[in-house]
Amino acid sequence: MSEELDPNINEEHKHTITPINGLYENWFLDYASYVILDRAVPHIHDGLKPVQRRIMHSLKEMDDGRFNKAANVIGNTMKYHPHGDASIGDAMVQIGQKDLLIDMQGNWGDPVTGDSAAAPRYIEARLSKFANDVVFNPDTTEWQLSYDGRNNEPITLPVKFPLLLAQGAEGIAVGLATKVMPHNFIELIDASIESLRGTRPNILPDFFTGGMADFSAYNEGQRGGKIRVRAKITEKDKKTLVITEVPFSTTTGSVIDSILSANDKGKIKIKKIEDNTAANVEIVVHLAPGISPDVTIDALYAFTACEVSISPNTCIIKDDKPHFMSVNDILIENTKHTKSLLKKELEIRLHELQEKIFFSSLLKIFIQEGMYKNPEYENSSNFDTVVEVLHLLFEPFKPSLYREITPEDFKKLIDKPMSSITRFDVKKADEQMNALEEEIKVVKNHLKHLTDYAIAWYEKLKNKYGKGRERKTEIRLFDRVEAAKVALANVKLYMNREDGFIGSGLRKDEFVADCSDIDEVIVFREDGKCIITKVADKTFVGKGIIHAQVFKKGDERTIYNMIYKDGSSGTAYVKRFAVVGVTRDKEYDLSKGTKGSKVLYFTANPNGEAEVVNVALKPHSKLRKLQFDLDFAEVAIKGRGSQGNIVSKYPVKKIILKSKGVSTLSGLKIWYDDLLKRLNVDGRGKYLGEFDGDDKILQIHKDGYYELSSFELSNHFDDGLILIQKFDADKVFAAVHYDGKAQNYFVKRFAFESQSVGKKVSFISEEPKSRLLFLTSNPAAKIIVDVLKGKTQTPETLDLVLAEMIDVKGLKANGNRLSPHDVQKVVLEEPEEEIEETIEPEEETGGVEDVELVDSDEAIENEAVETESIAPEKLAEEPAVKEKPKFERTEKTEVKIEKPAEAKPPVVEKVTAPASPKKEEPKEEEKPVKKVDFEITNPDDIDMDDKGQLGLF
Repeated sequence: MSEELDPNINEEHKHTITPINGLYENWFLDYASYVILDRAVPHIHDGLKPVQRRIMHSLKEMDDGRFNKAANVIGNTMKYHPHGDASIGDAMVQIGQKDLLIDMQGNWGDPVTGDSAAAPRYIEARLSKFANDVVFNPDTTEWQLSYDGRNNEPITLPVKFPLLLAQGAEGIAVGLATKVMPHNFIELIDASIESLRGTRPNILPDFFTGGMADFSAYNEGQRGGKIRVRAKITEKDKKTLVITEVPFSTTTGSVIDSILSANDKGKIKIKKIEDNTAANVEIVVHLAPGISPDVTIDALYAFTACEVSISPNTCIIKDDKPHFMSVNDILIENTKHTKSLLKKELEIRLHELQEKIFFSSLLKIFIQEGMYKNPEYENSSNFDTVVEVLHLLFEPFKPSLYREITPEDFKKLIDKPMSSITRFDVKKADEQMNALEEEIKVVKNHLKHLTDYAIAWYEKLKNKYGKGRERKTEIRLFDRVEAAKVALANVKLYMNREDGFIGSGLRKDEFVADCSDIDEVIVFREDGKCIITKVADKTFVGKGIIHAQVFKKGDERTIYNMIYKDGSSGTAYVKRFAVVGVTRDKEYDLSKGTKGSKVLYFTANPNGEAEVVNVALKPHSKLRKLQFDLDFAEVAIKGRGSQGNIVSKYPVKKIILKSKGVSTLSGLKIWYDDLLKRLNVDGRGKYLGEFDGDDKILQIHKDGYYELSSFELSNHFDDGLILIQKFDADKVFAAVHYDGKAQNYFVKRFAFESQSVGKKVSFISEEPKSRLLFLTSNPAAKIIVDVLKGKTQTPETLDLVLAEMIDVKGLKANGNRLSPHDVQKVVLEEPEEEIEETIEPEEETGGVEDVELVDSDEAIENEAVETESIAPEKLAEEPAVKEKPKFERTEKTEVKIEKPAEAKPPVVEKVTAPASPKKEEPKEEEKPVKKVDFEITNPDDIDMDDKGQLGLF
């Protein structure tokens, strides 16, 4: 209010008026600062929010080694936290569930299942040993008064560990939020050590829920980064899937709800779902009959909470301000802070030791020199006189002392009882001072080499508390699951050819196909135009539909054969083409685009089939032959916009199918990507070959069983897979294995048998403790076996060619015993053999020409038009295949086995790989040798290396 508005306001009252302008702005800023600094965002040094810090301080204040009721801890914490017991109790449960700082007793809930904790009066807590060692030190803690001024509380706790990154944090403040991912305990310590050694760390999150995660876009935890986390889903059998680990930020309940919701919407199809979760997660998904488990796994990732995307946002408090930092920079800052805290502790300890020696020296001089008997000392009437006398008496000894003597020091001397003075043991005092001197040297050495001391501190933490804290989340790269490829066909598609409508609501019209509600449909019309549109209830696509089908983006194997009449010239053209991608809801001309053009013949061929048709022409004076056959196999596959080749310049009467054709496409080239553990046609990973028809893939597992699978790109493969290749029923393998029942080693040669897809068949003994050692398909492979013969245990080496040891037998045959003597070492040698490497034919140019499928009305069209005038002649030739180069390979694997005195089966003790014996070849050349090393202490431990490739080539 101004004076102009109210002239009655007296001058003396003006100072009591507060202007509203800016008032709320200041209040809001104060509130925002309070929420950011004192409520929601953790501090970089101790990784705790204020309520968490007050809970930890309260637990330390109450700590007597015994459990305290959570309700009592909450009540004590309310002295420091003015926001009620509910917020304190919730924060305390969250700290406890992270299983690092608090030892818990009672039902503290389960973050995996979403179960809440029992009431605070029923659960108990105490500080963990780790918290007592790492979090507290009153000498290095900075203190402040509590909100009511009655108590002291820590500003930050002196945590000597990257606690923020180990526990993670999440909070929402005014104008900003924070979301710090939890990281692995052991990896944080290792990264801190590397940081102290001058290497920049690169840490990745680790979630207590396990699962698999793709951190390729993590961006060091900063804004804009993203983590894809997946549940761990295994295929129990062809009708059952089991979820054993759920993604971070979800619970078993939310995952089950999302699966049921996807089933209700028709995205997936399941029979029932069971939650058998107890100590470990176990969600059993029973599939409906005829549903592929591999496709269902992808659908679960695409449509349910089995895959979630997490966006980290690392915001912390530093220097009383919010900062956005990367997790690696936070770790470096934590490491520096830990180093400074360790330095403070050493300096404090050094001061304490020096003070102990100082006072011990004073006491020794005071007693040895008989100062307590000095008449002036005895006759001193007050403390000031005593100090003056003692200063004079100690004057000759002051140079040997490390600091000046204060009156407080003299007071401590005077307070010593006469009984302790008379019993003073000089020798014992000297020994104690010598021990203190030695400790001072150690402390000074630590201060001099502070980095090494900090490294030793981290290594001590790792050795003491690292057991059982190994990484739980598997680091993987994920392929992007396209929802359209895995969506269940939950709607039926119909079309009305004459009226030009297509959709799922035209139930009285012609049925097209089963599809999903997120699919697209491609439609071809009589006027030579095509259009792609989304599945809807009813969509007008133009009259005169000749073909409609669900559209597969990027499908290069579906080839369309077409003969059309040009509207202006009347000439008939033939063309073969694929439609890979176009702009949705835009019409494309497949003819020359002139008015009156018409499609005379059309077929869609899912595998590039080429039929033979009979073309009948209308009678004409210049024509002597009115009929001829046209073989589509002689027509080259070109782009969608290609004009095509001339069939006839004369009018066509009719075209009749004469014979169906076979595929003119080569087999589908398949690769296996070991990182993604998926098949692909993009050239990633190991090339498996060309697949067509009934070809199968051979999978061999490290547990000694094999499985045949189709070459569908949706297939999933186990982590224990050690060999994958195109199945060849005539290919002979040799295996060396340990039989758990016979407790001996055997060798066998066999060929894998053709069987139904998905069936797992063991090719070694299924007895407990049976293990596969080696598997090779090299016909020239041999093994070198070191044995101990007879009672004298005479060493002998056997050089055995596998092909000569045993004939090819059945898959289930156990084979021949490796040796009747005690086996000590086994070396597998694979002499050089010529291996053909497939060089793929060069891609044919001028083929498919399409643009990317987008939602806009713009697209890049192919304007090139190619014309050839003679149809019956051969129009395309197969590309030439280059000569296949050859290369050589030498491989060798060695196993050393030692039999213990009291154990019947031999025990593999050590694996080495000495140089392979060379074949006859020029001396100056050295062939590469592939070595596989592993260490085994007993037959139960015989296993593959960390990449799953032990002895399997």
